[in-house]
Amino acid sequence: MNNKYILDEQGNPVPEPDLLKWGRWLETTKRHIAKDQVGGVQISTVFLGIDHSFGSRPPIFWETMIFGGPHDQYQERYSTRKEAEAGHQKALNLVRDSLKDQEK
Repeated sequence: MNNKYILDEQGNPVPEPDLLKWGRWLETTKRHIAKDQVGGVQISTVFLGIDHSFGSRPPIFWETMIFGGPHDQYQERYSTRKEAEAGHQKALNLVRDSLKDQEK
């Protein structure tokens, strides 16, 4: 079973069975689909390159994480780019709301 993926020209995950080609692609490709910083907090959403469902369905290809602040290490994973983009916005709103709460 292949669990390594790259993105095609349209941004869709496609299997990549060649380990060296996959590794070179990971090193040279911009995998962030969104990256924001609010105050000292970073919100990052990336294409993982590996199906993180580990055999279950649907496959998991994208991940959002928060670094810093009260939600440090928050993590969500997604099957589609559309879900990942929405999840990034959700995490960004979570950070913004927590910073507003700290100002009160």
